[in-house]
Amino acid sequence: MQDRVDRILSQWHAEKPELDVSPMAVIGRLSRTALLVESRLAGTFTTHGLDASSFDVLATLLRSGAPYRLAPVDLAREAMISTSAVAQRLNKLEVRDLVRREANPHDGRGTLVVLTDAGRDIVERALPDHLETERALIAPLSAAEQAQLVSLLQRITGADES
Repeated sequence: MQDRVDRILSQWHAEKPELDVSPMAVIGRLSRTALLVESRLAGTFTTHGLDASSFDVLATLLRSGAPYRLAPVDLAREAMISTSAVAQRLNKLEVRDLVRREANPHDGRGTLVVLTDAGRDIVERALPDHLETERALIAPLSAAEQAQLVSLLQRITGADES
């Protein structure tokens, strides 16, 4: 079964036969897959009045466990984003009363980000739909194929994971 990436590879083989364009087969498909995933997840988040970055912050706070609060630096690390990205996301969420900032009792200069009841409600409503969207995306793969894909992707990203 040929796809758009196969056609691109054929064009490169014809135009530049001396180059090994085989990495494009993997990277092109990874890119197309990422776009598909982002698009489908965006649709799910939109039905809950969220976007991917808002969901990410709320879900990170929820999965951190009660009392659902983290220092901004810990939130950035757990959500795998920069601290400046956290600040921008928090500003948006705070306006909607989905999170609040409060003084850190263990660090007089620091703050904690707290998941509000409204934030918890919205992320708990969105989470089952989010998981169903993810489940639908990977449904064409058997359980064994999913496990193999996880392992292969970990090998690619493992060097920068901590």
